[in-house]
Amino acid sequence: MLRFLLVRIASAIPILFILSVVTFAIIQAPPGDYADYIRSQLINQGGASYAQAEAQAQLYRVEHGLDKPMVVQYVNWIGGIVTRGDFGYSMFYNKPVADVVGERLPRTLLLALVCHLLASVLGIGFGIWAATRQYSWIDSLLSGISFLGMTVPRFLMALIIVYLLVFQLNVSEIGSFFSPQYGGAPWSWAKFADLVHHVWPVVAIATFGGLAYNMRVMRGNLLDTLNAQYVETAKAKGLSGAAVVMRHAVPNALHPLVMYQGVVLPYMLTGEIETAIIFALPTVGPAIVGSMAVGDVYVTATFMMVSATLIVGNIIADMLLALLDPRVRQYGGA
Repeated sequence: MLRFLLVRIASAIPILFILSVVTFAIIQAPPGDYADYIRSQLINQGGASYAQAEAQAQLYRVEHGLDKPMVVQYVNWIGGIVTRGDFGYSMFYNKPVADVVGERLPRTLLLALVCHLLASVLGIGFGIWAATRQYSWIDSLLSGISFLGMTVPRFLMALIIVYLLVFQLNVSEIGSFFSPQYGGAPWSWAKFADLVHHVWPVVAIATFGGLAYNMRVMRGNLLDTLNAQYVETAKAKGLSGAAVVMRHAVPNALHPLVMYQGVVLPYMLTGEIETAIIFALPTVGPAIVGSMAVGDVYVTATFMMVSATLIVGNIIADMLLALLDPRVRQYGGA
């Protein structure tokens, strides 16, 4: 199993390297940088002339290495990560990029994992329910819910909920995790309830999409398994329907779904990011958009690289599948 894990990790390193190069090049492709943002701020808010602002901007480029070629900037950035664990300095937030990531990434991952857990449990349960009642009204209803979850854009659902909360229900506390009275307070059940009150739209929207995918995959897998010969044999031996489904069909139908979790985990993270941008929550999504808008390249590149490392979801899925099926370990080189 250790060899199996090491092979999977080693195969991910070249992918991450290629993603880092492509990500950095795409971020740097549009014209302009953070020095241009400084120049516009000096002109619009500081009352400086264009010549004065341009001189300050050029001085800033030289001081922070923004005047160097893109290749040199990339080598300096990736070299700092590999040798010192230094992700660069955020020009907009005026602090190390690692601090910016450390503030926002744990919240994002926690929300994404909660959504992933809910989507998996509910999706598998509804998938079993739909498959065991094929062509009934329950199956039709759940299939319709699955279709909506896979086709309706998450940002559109977020916009609709924001409209309902703000303009119809007069909710004013949008864009934060807590109400003002709970911001610095110690944890309590009241503070937890306040947190749920603020983040439930993000959790609901991201969970809905993942639930739909899990339910559709589980339903299809279970229907195929229920038609297998060993299931018919179990029925012929006199086992009850529930025992046949839960003891024989469901464990085998879960194998493809476990592999599918490597795709669902990044999907849940992007769902949380999209929704958090609409709700302006202080997580990864708004930080990516804000840093891109002002040309804070190291923040954007780091967040994109952190998102890319979620290919680890595929590694986790491989490990779970190897635990479930010894044939994967045998033919996977373990």
